[in-house]
Amino acid sequence: MGEIATSKRQITLFFSSMSDRAKKTLAFAKAEGVPILEIDILKNKLTGTQIVELASRLNLKVADLVNQEHPAYTSKFEHNNLSTDDWVKMIQHNPAIMKQPIALKGDITILVETPTDIIKI
Repeated sequence: MGEIATSKRQITLFFSSMSDRAKKTLAFAKAEGVPILEIDILKNKLTGTQIVELASRLNLKVADLVNQEHPAYTSKFEHNNLSTDDWVKMIQHNPAIMKQPIALKGDITILVETPTDIIKI
């Protein structure tokens, strides 16, 4: 059992309030009447354990959670090959670079590519 609590009765959504895709995903889910626990990663700092758990639930390496094309990444960093701990610290100090939104419901976790993906879980 991980640090992130999930429920089959609601969707937990990790998102950036600056993301248009996240805003559209939230609006779509609310219009469908889906109960959502909203976790804005810009306002709620994720722990290292939560970041590692999200990557694991998505069957990704932590490095793969970093959007290396995001302006917040390209303006500060170069493409890197870092340790897992370093990637975790990078996400913690620069949450805008994390790929999102990430939706969890029970044992299901998805990286939302389009707002309508939210109904898949």
